[in-house]
Amino acid sequence: MLVFIAIGLLAGLLSGVLGIGGGIVIVPSLVFFAKMSQKSAVGTSLGAMLLPVGALGVWAYWRDGHVDIKGALLISAGIFVGAYGGAAFARSVSEGALKKGFAVLLVIVATRMWVTS
Repeated sequence: MLVFIAIGLLAGLLSGVLGIGGGIVIVPSLVFFAKMSQKSAVGTSLGAMLLPVGALGVWAYWRDGHVDIKGALLISAGIFVGAYGGAAFARSVSEGALKKGFAVLLVIVATRMWVTS
């Protein structure tokens, strides 16, 4: 239970500061520390994000004029549809392939951020 709370706190802190959480923090943490399979970690991460978990963070940014409501709603619509499609696809992919694909994505994102900073 404490592992899940710690993962949530870390994801919340990083989400508030950097806008990350689900894929970058929660999924790897569930795999490594909670000993979940990749698919269970993704499903659990999506389950945790069903509620308006970012509401207080959004409110803090919105007060300072840093939230594009239209953009956020359009992204949410894409996530809503895309998450179903991604989950359906992931069901047919092996555990190892999912982990490798996720690792490649993280390396690409990290490299791009490093090069452009």
